[in-house]
Formats: sequence, structure tokens, C-alpha cells
Amino acid sequence: MRILHTSDWHLGRSLHRVSMLDAQAEFIGHLVTTARERAVDAVVVSGDVYDRAVPPLAAVELFDDALHRLADLGVPTVMISGNHDSARRLGVGAGLIDRAGIHLRTDPAGCADPVVLTDAHGDVAFYGLPYLEPALVKDEFGVERAGHEAVLAAAMDRVRADLAARADGTRSVVLAHAFVTGGAASDSERDITVGGVASVPAGVFDGVDYVALGHLHGSQVIGERVRYSGSPLAYSFSEADHRKSMWLIDLGPAGELTAAERIDCPVPRPLARVRGALDDLLADPDLARHEQAWIEATLTDPVRPDEPMARLTERFPHTLSLVFDPDRAPEDPDVSYAQRLKGRDDQQIAEDFVTHVRGAGPDERERTVLRDAFDAVRADTVLVQDGVREVAR
Repeated sequence: MRILHTSDWHLGRSLHRVSMLDAQAEFIGHLVTTARERAVDAVVVSGDVYDRAVPPLAAVELFDDALHRLADLGVPTVMISGNHDSARRLGVGAGLIDRAGIHLRTDPAGCADPVVLTDAHGDVAFYGLPYLEPALVKDEFGVERAGHEAVLAAAMDRVRADLAARADGTRSVVLAHAFVTGGAASDSERDITVGGVASVPAGVFDGVDYVALGHLHGSQVIGERVRYSGSPLAYSFSEADHRKSMWLIDLGPAGELTAAERIDCPVPRPLARVRGALDDLLADPDLARHEQAWIEATLTDPVRPDEPMARLTERFPHTLSLVFDPDRAPEDPDVSYAQRLKGRDDQQIAEDFVTHVRGAGPDERERTVLRDAFDAVRADTVLVQDGVREVAR
């Protein structure tokens, strides 16, 4: 069976206020064309279809167009909700849409209810595990303490139990939206840390033939059978070096991967990061190749130059982001607060603050209180995303 694996469309998202809707529409066309020309048997979309819980109308219209084109193609499609989606909204009408061959899996309780497709070698069961926010699903899965590994392990126990009850030789594919240990993150994924831990071990998914992951925006291989497709478009400058693609997976008669091919996605405009003093950036001949790219420029001038954006856009008309990082000694009192905090997470910053105020760091009980407070804020954010009020990324 030939499977086209994609994820993290983030329909409705912009790049530094530049609309990506046309590029997203071009990607949908590319997806449909690839499915048709490469004789794909199933398309899987591993979450973050939308960029926000309440997407703009144009994004909803594009999603509607994608569903119609995939249904007209006659290629079964399995989709799950991600941490950016509102599972309830994305899942509206799932029962009706199911009849058209578009299978939306957004309810955690249905994770062991697969979409079963058949080829010449028998059945393939596609299990859709929507994003499992630990605080919201721990009761459903009967885990005592909310954590990503615990809820995913419980969900996978259900998957393996269902698979064991099926006919011998039934192959299996799991769609999941999670941060799996060994994956490389970028700046454009929303933090899903719970209890100080964001990632889960790949061993959670043992026992299935292929795991189609979403959440991380870089295409990557965690294991031969565990892969991220990555997002089809770059949504931050940390993705400037990414090769945006989809996975074309051939699943053999015994569940083996007989082929795994990366299918490149259309690039609306390349991204580039440039760094240096303003005059050097404007004069450097080696940067000519970036003149039509979307640019993030980091200026290292000790003193902020006059009208830097206006001067930059004379050479780089598509400059979107301007960062100031003056070359100064670390002990310089003018080194920015943001620079001093770079690379430190919320928990570390809070613990440092306690140390600064009190003269001694927090003990283990106090660390737990801080950690639980951050987890509660993140859980509240997820609840709000499923409500009417949008929260900032």
C-alpha cells in the first residue's frame, strides 16, 4: 500500500505578517497532483491542519477545497487534530465526511477505532491518535498523573489490543501528533511541555508497522518506521535550512517498508538569515544570492544605525525581520535582558528569580509547585483554544 504522509499545514498562518494563503493553496494543489500521479492509496495528515482554534474564513475555505479535491480523487484520507487545532471544530461533520472517504479522527476516545483499508495483500488499519493534552485526557485513559508519555502509552495499549484482535497479517499505521525524543524542534512549534517534559520515547509506538508523526516542522527520521513529514512550508526563520517535503511510503505485504521517498513541496520564496554590521551586509557580494529571499537580518553594529530597515530593503526588498545583537563583551552592562535569558526555559527563569530574591534556590517541593503552575497555565491555554477566545502564540 502506498501512503502519502504530510502534516502541519497550519492553514491561515502568516510569516511575519506576510500571508501564506496562496502558498498553502499551491501546496494543496501539489498534494492532490502527487496523490494522483504517484498512484497513492491513502493520504495521512498528522495534525495541525489549521494554525489556530478559530481559523480565519479564508483558511476554512481552503480546507473545504482540499477536502473536495481529495474526495473527488477517490483517495482515502485520514486526518487527526493537532495542538493548534480545535478538535471539536475540526471534527464537526466527521460522520458525514467519512462517507466521502475523508476520515477525521479528533476524539481521543476513538483512538482504537481504526480506518481499515484493503489492498491486494489484505487489510491495513489506520489508527488516528489526535493530540492528547495530558491534563484533559488523563481520566479518559485512566492515568494517575498527567504526562505525555503516560497518555500516549495508554492510547497505544488500546491500539495494540485492537490490532491483536484482528486477523493475522493485518498491517498497521498510527498517526500521532507529539514531540518524540530524538526529534529536532524549530521556533514555530508551540510549547507542549508538561511536568518539565515535552518529549516521549519512540518505544511508545512499538508494535506497529509505520508511525506518521506530526508536530515538529522539520522532516526527520526517528527510526525506520517512525517519521516526521514536517510542515510543507517554512513558518519561521529557524526553518531556513529545512527541505520541505512529504513522505511517500510503500508498505509491503508483511508490513515492511519497501520504499520511503521524500517528495519536495513548492517553495514560494526561499528564507535566509544574514548577520553582520549593516554596511557589511549592504556591500558583501556573497549575499547577492539572497537578494530575492525573505530575510531575517541580525545587525551586530555596536551602536544602532540610522534607518536600518529602509537601508536593508534597498538591497533586500523582502526583509521581514530585523534583530539587533551588538558585538559586546558578556560583562557589558548594556547586554540585553533578552540576550541573558536566551536558551533558558520558563522553569529555569523562575528558579533563577527565586534565587535572586531569596539568596537560595528553590527546594524540590518548591520546584514541583512552580512546575505544576506552568502546567496549569498551559492546560488553561488549551481550554481557551477550544473556546471562543484566541490566545497568543
